[in-house]
Amino acid sequence: MNMRGIVLLLLAAAGLAARPSLANGQALADPADSAPEVVNPTATSHLLYTPPSNATKLRNYAFDTFGPYPIVAAGLVAGIDQEDNSPPEWKQGAAGYGKRFASDFGIEGVTTTTRYALAQVFREDTLYYRCECNGAFPRLRHAVISTFVARRGQDGHRVFSFPALVAPYAGTMTAVYAWYPGRYNASDGFRLGNYNLLAYAGQNIALEFFYSGPHSLLSRMHLNNRHGAPAPGSNP
Repeated sequence: MNMRGIVLLLLAAAGLAARPSLANGQALADPADSAPEVVNPTATSHLLYTPPSNATKLRNYAFDTFGPYPIVAAGLVAGIDQEDNSPPEWKQGAAGYGKRFASDFGIEGVTTTTRYALAQVFREDTLYYRCECNGAFPRLRHAVISTFVARRGQDGHRVFSFPALVAPYAGTMTAVYAWYPGRYNASDGFRLGNYNLLAYAGQNIALEFFYSGPHSLLSRMHLNNRHGAPAPGSNP
């Protein structure tokens, strides 16, 4: 993916962010499984954290890897790469587009697999939790910061996430050394990994601002579990 593709993806995410939110930030846990709400005298409320079950992680992993979103994203990025003739060795036509689509889909698959696998090793929760704050800028800051942090422990405290940082580069490095033309090297993998990381930040921004509650169109289409945590009232 080149910078032009990243800019287009981020502009699309920004367009979603500009839409007024139709609901408050997502709760940190399913109300059916969590303790009653604790009132903090110095704040409005604090919602308790419940670690996601292995079934929830597996379901999100499968959706993030093989669901409609990675397929559509790979198709769009492959179209941009096709227009830019990148890499030129793959040429044009249906065969060239097919190689680019398979490459972009493979990068997404390796990236997602690395993130979830390392998160399991480090005992981290890399699902996205919508901000409990109000205001566009605080929520935007929360979405961007969430690109580099995860939750750990029973209390869900935030930590810098090594899996979240490494995964985008693992995907592009794998592509460079596994199926990209031989002239590509580690510096290209690192450069493409930067774009991959920016794209992940754009996904978090979309998750923060794009309503996916129980009555949304995405929920009715069963497409609302993109790497976000379960919404209130949904199955854990």
